[in-house]
Amino acid sequence: MEFGSVVQFLEDKTILITGATGFLAKILLEKILRVQPKVKKIYLLLRAADAKSASQRLQNEVIGKDLFRILKEKWGENLNSIVTKKIVLVPGDISYEDDLGVKDSNLREEMWSQLDVVVNLAATTNFDEGYDVALGINTMGAKHVLCFAKKCVRLKVLVHVSTGERAGLILETPYGVGDTLNGVCGLDIDEEKKLVDQKLNELQAEGATAEAIKDAMKDMGMERAKVYGWPNTYVFTKAMGEMLVGHLKEDLSVVIIRPTIVTSTYKEPFPGWVEGVRTIDSLAVGYGKGRLTCFLGDITGIVDVIPADMVVNAITVAMVAHANRPYENAIYQVGSSVRNPMRYTNLQDCGFNYFTNKPWIGKDGRPVKVGRVKVLSSMASFHRYMAIRYLILLKGLELANTAFCHFFEDKYSDLNRKIKFVMKLVELYRPYLFFQGVFDDLNTEKLRMAARENNLETDMFYFDPKTIDWEDYLTNIHFPGVVKYVFK
Repeated sequence: MEFGSVVQFLEDKTILITGATGFLAKILLEKILRVQPKVKKIYLLLRAADAKSASQRLQNEVIGKDLFRILKEKWGENLNSIVTKKIVLVPGDISYEDDLGVKDSNLREEMWSQLDVVVNLAATTNFDEGYDVALGINTMGAKHVLCFAKKCVRLKVLVHVSTGERAGLILETPYGVGDTLNGVCGLDIDEEKKLVDQKLNELQAEGATAEAIKDAMKDMGMERAKVYGWPNTYVFTKAMGEMLVGHLKEDLSVVIIRPTIVTSTYKEPFPGWVEGVRTIDSLAVGYGKGRLTCFLGDITGIVDVIPADMVVNAITVAMVAHANRPYENAIYQVGSSVRNPMRYTNLQDCGFNYFTNKPWIGKDGRPVKVGRVKVLSSMASFHRYMAIRYLILLKGLELANTAFCHFFEDKYSDLNRKIKFVMKLVELYRPYLFFQGVFDDLNTEKLRMAARENNLETDMFYFDPKTIDWEDYLTNIHFPGVVKYVFK
């Protein structure tokens, strides 16, 4: 595999990034602008009613973030003029057929004639998202982006960011249309869409409230995912999206990137930038605030995490490697479980040490004391522990609260909140707490080797997890970043 400089490739290129206000999309945008200010144009597709609201979202949710402070320091007052010249905002929505909801026909034609690269980062990542929403964005949206890309006469490559999910060694192999994780036959994506529409029509005919419809769609997504072996709506709908992209790509050069659990930046633009509560950070936030004292899982199990800047670097290198080079199996899993595995015990030990030495200050102005989390090894032992340790006490507080005119209201509410928090986390992450999968990254390693052999800017576009010291990363980069950007 031979390819040239990434920085040179980006020069004078026109790129479309979907899901522009998302975590990875922002990091990709910042990286491109920082390493190659001579990029021609970057079109940002984001959901907005019109150009004005799109501009507000750009300022508030993208450029205004601390992520861009290095660029601001570098370019000063010139940054605004660079942004104005280089960035084109595209109000739209990938769940809208082949035009991606872009109402301006001139803008559509301009993109179809000018685009060199499309990077599809638009997704809903909620595990229990409504099936209608997740299917519209993660599955049909992937198809719509592909169909849009096919109309781009100059397009060199489409990069689609997906995910992976199955037990054992997870290979970098494509999903065939109708493939399932448990071998159950009959998965038909068009039929899934019909089932959703039928269920929505039934609910609306019954006069169901918006909240009731939302709950029904959440339940339906989880049910349909489990029928075919997926643990939740998110990974199920992403897998179906990948099936459609692989099936319909024809001779278009398409790259599939499958990141594992994406965490805060390792080095660039600076260490520790993170946004939103991202999977394992739910545990970190709950633990640091004293709400997580027990949990469920295999403490020796591998938790496959990868810093966000490494994912963005892999996306960028793969983009260059496959420009104008259609390849049957351009699938890259970007993770750490094969080359440098981190275990839940590392997470637990580093979390205990960090929040003991630098405790979170609670609303009362006092440091929150943390202890070792009690980790239960089965669902039965978890429920038994919760019943003996907390639920009996909660019932007692409820009775005392009633007898003593709500004197114990604060204690009751606090304990009830902690119990609900733990139960919700366990229910949501249960499939991952005993997850036995390891993400093979042989293709990704070949990409890394090719980058080194081609004398690529490997110091600038690093994505080798072997370089990470997990204790140092968690203690000095990730946890401080979560406290700074996520804790409220």
